[in-house]
Amino acid sequence: MLDQVHQDALAALVGPGGLILDPADRAAYETPARYAGGAAAAVVRPATTAQVSAVVGYCVRHGLRFVPQGANTGLAEGSTPDASGTHLVLSLDRLAAPLEIDVADRTATVGAGVRLSALNAALEPHGLFLPIDLGADPTLGGMAATNTGGARFLRYGDMRRHVLGLEVVLADAAGTTLQLSHGLRKDNAAVALRQLLVGGCGAFGIITQVTVEVHHRPRQTAAALLVPRDIEAVLPLLQAFEVQAGSTLTAFEGLSKAAMTRAIDHVPSLSNPFAGGVPDYAVLVELTRTWAPREGEVSLDEVLQQIAGDLLERDDGLLVDALFGPVEKMWALRHSLSEGLRASGPVVGFDLSFRRRDLARFRREAVLMLEADFPDYALCDFGHVADGGVHFNLVGPVEPGRRAALREAVLTLAVDGFGASFSGEHGLGRAFQDAYDRFTPRLVQDYSAAVAAVFGTGSAAVRLGPARGN
Repeated sequence: MLDQVHQDALAALVGPGGLILDPADRAAYETPARYAGGAAAAVVRPATTAQVSAVVGYCVRHGLRFVPQGANTGLAEGSTPDASGTHLVLSLDRLAAPLEIDVADRTATVGAGVRLSALNAALEPHGLFLPIDLGADPTLGGMAATNTGGARFLRYGDMRRHVLGLEVVLADAAGTTLQLSHGLRKDNAAVALRQLLVGGCGAFGIITQVTVEVHHRPRQTAAALLVPRDIEAVLPLLQAFEVQAGSTLTAFEGLSKAAMTRAIDHVPSLSNPFAGGVPDYAVLVELTRTWAPREGEVSLDEVLQQIAGDLLERDDGLLVDALFGPVEKMWALRHSLSEGLRASGPVVGFDLSFRRRDLARFRREAVLMLEADFPDYALCDFGHVADGGVHFNLVGPVEPGRRAALREAVLTLAVDGFGASFSGEHGLGRAFQDAYDRFTPRLVQDYSAAVAAVFGTGSAAVRLGPARGN
């Protein structure tokens, strides 16, 4: 329980409604999107950068540990407290201002607590959007802190590609506030410190404001579900689309049979698009253009059908079938995969990233390993084939020892066997502490810790971040 002196001081810093002590009201801030929840001593909700600075400075001076939190949609257990009940949650959900759009510059400057959906709703009348496609509705501060990627990474890149400026509060005794760049696309006048913050998962400071580059919304879109000959045919198909579709190619998403079947079985609004039964593997491909149809121009639907038709006629048989239809229907299956998995049983999730050439071979070896050693777990993988990312999800028993052995086996095969990343886009958190300690080179851990120390972060902020020592 938070000492009364600290309760009074923090309440005075954040004003009415800014301090949550009641266990029932704290629950939403203590429960992560995946894994077990923790217990917070209190939830502090500053409404301005100045209040964040005051709270952080107070916590550092008095030795109060805290966990910065955005929308709490992460899957790495990095935004919630542990079970000790001694940590504060520093929620940034009240930082909903500013929300300023510069149409001419094609940028938006927002408070860290602004949700992705709110930003895109404000951008829509201007024909603009932030093209990070996710299965959740995070805050912009959280997206920057974790360097979010998403399903359209192939065309638009990740948050690091979009962040032009940051406002950051450091975890030091003064709650020092830094302005890192001013929304310029080119700026070599100083070291680009903001790049340390993007993807830093809070290890170097707390993001309170973000300036992002936004894009023109597509005015033409076409999508299809492709059925490859086998998993080895996926990369050659991607390469063919990259050449023939060029810059119109915006997504190339892989979907396994097990993942698709669970979505179809457990999501009532979803219908099976495959008349001949769900294939072993499928790929969702999307093409877009930012301009309206032009007279005499071949439509994207025709372009997509022509590319698929040429592939279907090739002697190597890379493509077995292709389904065309409304874009919303094609994407409905992809967007339902996570919900289908959650409804079908306990999930052990891995967010892995490979060189594209290694994806098929890793999957083949992983399937053999699972069949031999973990037959009680069902592989329900899907992911961003075009950037080497895969959500390697397994549905099976919850017995802790069994799960620990499974995690060890999958991560050893992926990281040691293929040089993969154990966190492709989910960021860092307590859920990955063991992987960080084992697979991140010690020299990198030490330098990360040294950089964090320069920024003043350490015992006050509860983050995975840099190494914690032996």
